[in-house]
Amino acid sequence: MSFLRPEAVAGLARWREALVGVAVVVLGLWWVATGLGLVFWLGLLVVAIGAALVWTGVQRGRFRVGAGGLGVVEVTERQVTYLAPVGGGVASVEALTQVDVARDRGGRAIWRLMTGGEVLTIPAAAEGAEVLFDVIMQLPRADMEAAIRALHAPPVHPVTVWGHPVRLN
Repeated sequence: MSFLRPEAVAGLARWREALVGVAVVVLGLWWVATGLGLVFWLGLLVVAIGAALVWTGVQRGRFRVGAGGLGVVEVTERQVTYLAPVGGGVASVEALTQVDVARDRGGRAIWRLMTGGEVLTIPAAAEGAEVLFDVIMQLPRADMEAAIRALHAPPVHPVTVWGHPVRLN
């Protein structure tokens, strides 16, 4: 039996990392306010760590678009696996050439991971799709702000979040 509505629980779950960061900041500030010597300096360090947790938690919270999409996403050893009744597949992070956010026929946001001639299409609301945040953060010069905007307002035309840098020989 829960005292919170399911919508409130979902909202807290969406921002869980940011809430943990706020708790760490509060602990650090308490140490700064009440401590002397080494405890004071440790409190400042804890505040800095908490602030970093809040920042990354807010980014992750903005990245999540919900649940209930078709399929399950897993990342194992730098390999993205999308398991679905129809249209699942695998994409290696090293083989990625482009990452887009597009709109499906129902108007919902989807990820398009391109590896050479193959395209892996993943609904943004698929179970476990938030792990794509870590994958995209590993890519150099990935535009996370464009990805977050496109996830919350699916674009008419695909938005390229990351493209493999062109090498001129």
